[in-house]
Amino acid sequence: MNSSHVPLTSSEIGNLWMTYQEKTMLLRFLEYFLEHAEDEEIQQILKSTYDSTQQSVESIIYIFQQEGAVIPLGFTENDVNKGVPKLFDFLYEPMFLHMISKIEASLFALYSTMSYRQDIRQLFKQLTAKSQEMFDQCAQFLLDKGVLVRPPFMTMPKEVTFVKDKSYLSGFNLLRETRALNAIEISLIHHAIETNLTGMQLMIGFAQVANDTKVKEYFVEGMKLSKEVETTLGEYLRQDYIEPPATHAGKATNSTVAPFSDKLMMYITNLLGSFSIGSNALGGAFSLRSDLLVTMARLTSKIVPFIKDGGEILINNGWMEESPQVEDRKQLTKS
Repeated sequence: MNSSHVPLTSSEIGNLWMTYQEKTMLLRFLEYFLEHAEDEEIQQILKSTYDSTQQSVESIIYIFQQEGAVIPLGFTENDVNKGVPKLFDFLYEPMFLHMISKIEASLFALYSTMSYRQDIRQLFKQLTAKSQEMFDQCAQFLLDKGVLVRPPFMTMPKEVTFVKDKSYLSGFNLLRETRALNAIEISLIHHAIETNLTGMQLMIGFAQVANDTKVKEYFVEGMKLSKEVETTLGEYLRQDYIEPPATHAGKATNSTVAPFSDKLMMYITNLLGSFSIGSNALGGAFSLRSDLLVTMARLTSKIVPFIKDGGEILINNGWMEESPQVEDRKQLTKS
């Protein structure tokens, strides 16, 4: 049997559905960015990303249509307001795409391994490649402009060594100095701070323009949480005389006019929060210093209820589109 005639599995349906939500959200951001972008190179990056994203959405629509499935609503032109003042300044567009490309590359690579039909595996393989290309474009552009801070340099290792003391695992010993961070721990901390800085500006901008009072308060809470993550993890670098990443670009302006619907802004906040939990889990899993592991877990414990509160706001306002559900056999077998 041709693999294209095999029905979609539940994981394939769910992952295609989530990809449709994310990609239609990205289209709305790109439409807004294209309206305000002045730099020619940024315009080219935005336009190529828009065309690629639109093609991806059309591919998912085609698959759903072939399977006789309803097309999700996702995010439409009603979720972006054109002709409003610019909410983010100097070079925020490529900084935003740089952040989103990290999320996409991780998600689509995972979705590919959860897919069994050949055409679906191929689709997510292509989406992963496109996300990596977007990351390369934005990273190189930002490096050339001097606004993307590289992780700290270190002396090259000259010999193989092995851990000989169990204190290597501890960060709480009051009788001796805490060991310096290793390269793996530094890379994970830098990644978390770098992504969080872009997300923090997003929260600041959203807090300024949100229409609903509870939504506005939620984004203010997001601002505070982002600041806590950045300062907490940054202190670990400072303890080893390493300056945390920072940039002068991509700040929120003083605009108070919303370029997006509250629904869209809530969605991407939920997406970033979920990605942050995954990043903290990764950081904790690969850290061998117990104090850093505990800190990652503590930060995660604050992000989880934040996401839950966001979900309640989405539901209360009728903004949470329900993902495809398996048949409720208990309900169907009721007499």
